[in-house]
Parts: sequence; C-alpha cells; structure tokens
Amino acid sequence: MIRELLKYANMPGAVSFGGGTPDPETFPRHQLAELAREIIENEYRYTLQYATTEGDPELIKQVLILLKRVYGLDGFSPENVLITVGSQQALELVGKVLLDPGDCVIVGDPEYLGALSAFRMRDARFLVVKFEKDGPDLNQVEAHLKRMQKENQLHRVKFIYIVSNFQNPSGITTSVEKRKALVELAEKYDVLIVEDDPYGVLRFRGEHIPPIMSFGGIDRVILLNTFSKILCPGLRIGIVVADKQIIRKLVLAKQGTDLCSPSLTMRLAARYLERYDILEQIKPAIELYRKKKETMIEALREEFSDVADIDWTDPDGGLFIWTTLPDVDTMELFKFAEQRKVFYIPGEAFKPYEEPSSSMRMSFCLPTFEQIREGVHRLKLAYMDYVEAKGLKCR
Repeated sequence: MIRELLKYANMPGAVSFGGGTPDPETFPRHQLAELAREIIENEYRYTLQYATTEGDPELIKQVLILLKRVYGLDGFSPENVLITVGSQQALELVGKVLLDPGDCVIVGDPEYLGALSAFRMRDARFLVVKFEKDGPDLNQVEAHLKRMQKENQLHRVKFIYIVSNFQNPSGITTSVEKRKALVELAEKYDVLIVEDDPYGVLRFRGEHIPPIMSFGGIDRVILLNTFSKILCPGLRIGIVVADKQIIRKLVLAKQGTDLCSPSLTMRLAARYLERYDILEQIKPAIELYRKKKETMIEALREEFSDVADIDWTDPDGGLFIWTTLPDVDTMELFKFAEQRKVFYIPGEAFKPYEEPSSSMRMSFCLPTFEQIREGVHRLKLAYMDYVEAKGLKCR
C-alpha cells in the first residue's frame, strides 16, 4: 500500500502524508559527494570490491562508538554487530533465523507493517496486544504468555517485537517503566525481545529514555537500528546488535540472501561518521521535524475543531502522527481523499489481522509547511464528502 501511495506523491498538485520519507534537504549531500570521490579514488580496493557478510569493519567500529554515545551501551565487540541492507533486511533475517511456520510473535495493534510483512513471510502467528499511550498493554502480553504456557506451547513464542521510540505508525514511546516490566516478563517466560529503534535519535521533546537492551542485556534483547532516518535512506544501511551466536546465524542467512552489503555505501557511511559528528549534524533536521509536527497538529486543531471525538497522538519525536476519526473507515475515506489529492496510510494497513480501522498514519516529514496546512484542509473536505456520501451526521 505504501509503495502504491508513493506513486501518488509525484502527482501534480498532490499532498502526500503517506510514506515516512525524510526531507531530502536534510541529507548532507555535499559532504557525502566529497567523501564518495575520496573513497572511490583512494580506497577503491575496498569500495569497489565484495565485502565480508558481517559488514565493513570501519563502519562497525563507528557503530560501536555510537552505541555508547546514544544508548550508553558499552562492552560489545564487532562480533555483536551485523550490517544489513536497511533495517527491513534485518527484520527479514530475524524472521528467517528465529521463526518456523506456525511460530508466534507478540506484536502490537497498530504495528509497523514492514515487520508484519517480514514475519508473515515465515508463516508466523501473531499474538496481538493493544497499544496504550505509554506503550503496549503488558497485561495482554502476559495473558498471551500464560495461555501459551498453559497449552504447553510457550516454546512456539519466539519473541516480542516492539518499536520502542516514536512507534511507526502511532508515534507512541514506550515508557521506562514498561520497558523494565517487559524485560521482567521476557525473563519470566524465557522469550526474546526484538527492539526496533529507527527513530530514537529524532527526539525533539523530553529526555532520552534508555533502550530496552540496557535493561535486558544482549542475552535477552536484539536491537535493530538504521541510518536511513538520521543520515539518508539511499545508503540502505541497517544494524543488528545481538548475542554473538545470533549474529552468526544471521550472517549465514544473509550469505544466502545477498552475500554482502555494498562496500561503497558502508565505507561512505563509515568515513562520514569518522569525520563528522552525526548527532550534531542531525540537530537542524530534528528542529525542522519538530516545527512540521507542530504545524500539522495546529492544522488538525483548526480544521477539525467541529468534529467531536477526533483524536491524534502528539509524539515527542519521530515522523508520524496517528489520527483517529470515530465511526469512519479510513480505507473508504481514502477514495474521497484521493479525489482531493491528499494521501495518507489507512490504519488497516498496520493491523496484524485484516479488519477496518478508523485511524490513519500521517507523516509530516516530507511535505512543506504550506503543503501540511493545505493537505489537512483537503483532508477535512474529504471527510465532509465522506460524511455526506454515507449519510452520516458530522459530530
């Protein structure tokens, strides 16, 4: 669905809140262009050759430095890290290594559809928990684990999947209390946690929260990350941090998938991280996304002030707002929005099981400020069209 919607983003006059595509103006293109020339000319024996499956040692060295700076995670070795072609490949490899057909994964509702897609490829069964304002409903998590234990099927629950910061699609951040409690449940029932954190650095309000891995350790938690949102997605660089034995299995699976990630993009990222402070370089982009998020929320307040019970999240970072219009099927609403040339992702796409949703994911990172305001205005018009066509009362 997102792939199809990205086509609409190029229509003349269209406003797309669809894909979580970073603003290209935030990409350090001049620095990367200079570095690319250097590494092709001076390091061609590496950059134009096959790489090892594990990834560029120079990039892994920089990743270990960032793990300490960003997360406070220290004491890891290069054998704890795997470089993948984006975090989507990391999800696919995790599913390939850990899941057999019929195995279970605990996931949220709503949930990142890229993860759902990767796990569906392994014929996984989803044990679904609702997301609350501070993360997944842990009572539901434990209820699933207890039931599977009672049925002597606990061994089929392979891991709990969670996007811990500014979740895609909801924008919700799991609280520190729930992170600790989730680890306690994982320890109690002896299951892994797969913590996906592509957006954690993009915080524009509030204090940094330690990752789940800092509470559960590398024996209990697999940490996924990416440079797509903080550097640029075109490099296609993802990261897996895990126990050495798990990394070894992922390496074997990756060998059968693509042999290795591109040497050129890995070394380009490594030299960028070596020469520039990425946490400083990303600050203007974070400020831009903060202003865009506030613009979208202000536009929602203005345009939908007369719609009772509408709700949206107000994330502390990331790229998405989750908007809910009660009594509306946002898949049906999409047809009216398409006529108005405004696009979003219907909430149904993020459900582990196919069922209607009254929610939608709205990404604020790519449109301009003017497009955000115009797009929300068009969305209100589309909503009014929907209400009229369905014979509903505008509440």
